[in-house]
Amino acid sequence: MKILITGGSGFLGRAILKRFQEQDIIRLGRSERCEIKCDIARETPLISMQPDYLIHAAGKAHMIPKTQEEADAFFRVNTVGTERLLQALKGKSLKGIIFISTVAVYGLETGYMIDEDEPLSGQSPYALSKIQAEKLLEEYAHQNSVPLLILRLPLLTGPDAPGNFGAMVRAIQKGYYFRIGDGSARRSMVRAADVADALPLLLGRSGTYNLTDGHHPSVGELDQVIARKLHRNIRALPMKWARLLARIGDRIPGSPFHTARLDKLSNELIFTDAKARTDWGWSPHRVIDNLDI
Repeated sequence: MKILITGGSGFLGRAILKRFQEQDIIRLGRSERCEIKCDIARETPLISMQPDYLIHAAGKAHMIPKTQEEADAFFRVNTVGTERLLQALKGKSLKGIIFISTVAVYGLETGYMIDEDEPLSGQSPYALSKIQAEKLLEEYAHQNSVPLLILRLPLLTGPDAPGNFGAMVRAIQKGYYFRIGDGSARRSMVRAADVADALPLLLGRSGTYNLTDGHHPSVGELDQVIARKLHRNIRALPMKWARLLARIGDRIPGSPFHTARLDKLSNELIFTDAKARTDWGWSPHRVIDNLDI
């Protein structure tokens, strides 16, 4: 069995690689350690061997674009990169594809128990580029009769995590973190290790699934667990002061804290993974009980 993996040097990709036998893995990416060295945002890879499965975890995320060039980068990597990858796989007889997508495709800032039937209304460059990548993969899978499994992930946690979780850990570690209000807003998240552990059992499956830890901890629960592990204290910023600072930030170009950011931090955003639990027994660890930082 040969598994072609893109994004193996990324946060989730590194966890995925640990779950497979080294002799089964063919890495495709920009690193010199990859068996197929290629930047799919710039060129079409040459795939001379026959992989049995594709795990497509490469992608651009964790950045709010400030320029059109930065926005375009999402499409070059996530959309055009996927198109080039599929071009390189023409004529190959794949037994299955797993695509790592995101709940950002729904385009929601708040909601409760959002399932896979929610319309794909995301408008950010990240969301749009992932929606387009999903569609390209669906077309390829249909035309070539290949099972396609799309996994839409929320906040990923784990050691040296990027994105909002990593930013929270670093802020608590360095002492400049403030909980906004009472920290009661709940958010969906999942351990990268649990997603990676599931993949060997999912090769050849099809469908679209949200994956979460099923607990959806509050911001307050999460920051307290991180603080205890780091032997730090949590300070809180009352909501009235947070709103004042956000309004000030609205008037300062490039400010990292503004009303839109405050709303995102204080709104509840919960996705359901009931479909994965029913269809193939998805049963991950609760993040706050098994937190690795």
